[in-house]
Amino acid sequence: MALQEFAPIGVLILLAIIVALLVNSLSWLLGPFKPTERKSAPYESGMKPIGPGTRRMPVKFYLVAVLFIIFDVEVIFFLPWAVKLRELGVYGLITMGVFLFILTVGFVYEWKKGALEWE
Repeated sequence: MALQEFAPIGVLILLAIIVALLVNSLSWLLGPFKPTERKSAPYESGMKPIGPGTRRMPVKFYLVAVLFIIFDVEVIFFLPWAVKLRELGVYGLITMGVFLFILTVGFVYEWKKGALEWE
C-alpha cells in the first residue's frame, strides 16, 4: 500500500531517464561531429590562453566555500523552527537559543582565525 504512493515519483524518474537518454542518443547520432584543432583549443575571450589550463588554487577558496555551505545549511533550520514556534513554546525557544549560541561560537571562532578574511 505504501509503495503505491511513490509510484508517480518512480514513473517520473523513469520518464526523465528515458528522455535524457533519448535526447543524448539522438544528438550523438544526428549531430555533426567534425573536430578541428581550432575547435579543440581552449577559449579565453577570443585571446590565446596564457599559461597552463590547470593551476593550483589556494585553499582559501575551498575554505570559504565550505564555510558558506556549513552556515547556509545551519540557517535552513530556522524556517521550520519559525513555523512551529508557537507549538514548541518555551522549550523550542531555549533549544533554538542553544543552537544559535553554538552557531555564533563557531562563527566567532572562524572570524578570529581569519578564515573569513579575503586577501
